[in-house]
Amino acid sequence: MINRHLEDIAFAESFGRQMRFVAGPRQVGKTTLAKKLLKAKDNNALYFNWDLREVRDAYKRDAYFFETTLYDTKKGKKKSWVCFDEIHKMPKWKNILKDYFDKFEDEARLVITGSAKLDLFRRSGDSLAGRYFLFKLLPLSLSEVCKKSIIKTQAKQAASEFIDTRLSMVRYYQAELEHLVQFGGFPEPFVKANGRFHRKWQQDMLDRVVREDLRDLTRILEVENITTVMQLLPERIGSLLSYNSIKEDMGVSYTSVRNYISALELGYIIFMVPPFSKNISRAIKKEKKCYFYDWSRCVDKAKRFENYIAVELKVMTELWNDQGIADFKLYFIRTKDGKETDFLITRDNEPWCLFEVKLKDEAIAAHHYKHAALFKNVPVVQLTYEDKILKKKEKHFFRVSASRFFS
Repeated sequence: MINRHLEDIAFAESFGRQMRFVAGPRQVGKTTLAKKLLKAKDNNALYFNWDLREVRDAYKRDAYFFETTLYDTKKGKKKSWVCFDEIHKMPKWKNILKDYFDKFEDEARLVITGSAKLDLFRRSGDSLAGRYFLFKLLPLSLSEVCKKSIIKTQAKQAASEFIDTRLSMVRYYQAELEHLVQFGGFPEPFVKANGRFHRKWQQDMLDRVVREDLRDLTRILEVENITTVMQLLPERIGSLLSYNSIKEDMGVSYTSVRNYISALELGYIIFMVPPFSKNISRAIKKEKKCYFYDWSRCVDKAKRFENYIAVELKVMTELWNDQGIADFKLYFIRTKDGKETDFLITRDNEPWCLFEVKLKDEAIAAHHYKHAALFKNVPVVQLTYEDKILKKKEKHFFRVSASRFFS
């Protein structure tokens, strides 16, 4: 079993009494994460999957059906951990959780796992306000695959210091990187490493998200069009996503395309990276870039590698946000002359570090130096798929193998 960094964050005692909401893509390992916690705490019997009729029937007979098990499991004054998996499929689930939290706050810590529905419904009201923290479990990162500790930073740490810490790790994990890029970061296809299983898994997962999640969560009647959009996206990875272009390819309205893209975001199939701009109104109008959580859906090798890097950076920033270190966000830079740097990480809305992605090692292009100068000379890290690369120019410009930087 691959250890996930989130387990050391989400279940820390420092987050106190709040319920832990764990959201993320389907089949990314949320249930496994929760069950591992319960097993470590000797609370195996306190896992309840609300997809099962027996659990729903038990609730109908007695709203506190798990109470006896909770007190039988509880040892001394130590609080037990209880997991309610897929409870958001129940009517009035937030009221149920509010009741459980208020009644058992002194006896138990609650873990709530789910995907699209959990993330959507938590935004629709505040009946649970102050009673939970949301954490996101995303695909496997290289450091998890290599059994390394979480990639760390501090609230006030300069990006150059963070980079120096990363580069002090002298081992390259090229074989692990290649395996991850090929089979994606979802645990089951990654572990099986079988091409036929991988393709079948991808199709089945997409069908379930579209037919089970998005059909229920959206007002889109032609849900099959969402699958069509999916087929058009791989060639657009890494480029500005034009809704008008997709509209012309599909023969549907602009509003429909926008709704399809929003549905794919809601279902944790894709995520969007916006352009960075101090002018928020301008940033909203500018086209964004789109990436898959499952980067292995990209056939083109360069696009797949860029998509992989996008997910690694998103995982890294989400973990830092979950720790409460600071407010980290992921952007890209594109100037009026069309020159682009693939990614920018901001800390508390200030530019922190630029990243460029290349399959082959090459000199850092001049416009990246200009972009760095625009932001008070923040560091530039050019990440390459090529093995055993580590080069530094001047003080803040680095060329490094992804197999070293993320391990």
